[in-house]
Amino acid sequence: MMKYYLDITLLPDAEANLGFLWQKVYQQVHLALVENRIAENRSEIAVSFPKYGDKTFPLGDKLRLLAEEKNQLEQLKVGEWLNRLTDYAHITSIKTVPSEVSEYAYFKRKQFDTNIERLARRRVKRKGETFEQAMKHLKGFKGKESGLPFINIKSLSGSHSFRLFFEQKIVDISEAGDFNCYGLSHEKKQATVPWFE
Repeated sequence: MMKYYLDITLLPDAEANLGFLWQKVYQQVHLALVENRIAENRSEIAVSFPKYGDKTFPLGDKLRLLAEEKNQLEQLKVGEWLNRLTDYAHITSIKTVPSEVSEYAYFKRKQFDTNIERLARRRVKRKGETFEQAMKHLKGFKGKESGLPFINIKSLSGSHSFRLFFEQKIVDISEAGDFNCYGLSHEKKQATVPWFE
């Protein structure tokens, strides 16, 4: 059960809109989670989006980091990871999760087949075709469109970028499980975070 949290509020202006700030802040948070992971793609820190579904911007302007122990958030040193963004991100002190929480949320990654090059590479492996043949076969392919909120993320393993889509589900019962290095619930053993404003 997550007992401690801190909030990062994004402060857009004319030079840096919310989409740009989400990309920069979330990339740094992801790097911090990777640096502090407890196993391969496993984190003790979870994320929440308290303003998920906001009409102005789908993820709102606040990212919440949660942990079971206060020292886990202290060791993350998120302020150091975001030191280049101090004009655009306000970080609260670590606080205790309210005791009267009655709802919980799953936040997980949702993947869609939208990257034509990735689909072609996969087809090359499966069918033994050349990349050019696979691209020709996929010509005119239209990927699934999603209304889910997303952030453009740069891959740590390569130089390509991709859209990280976020799916949310609200439930009445807390579920223990694992979080990945994006701070999201693992697909296999889903975990919730306390849901509060």
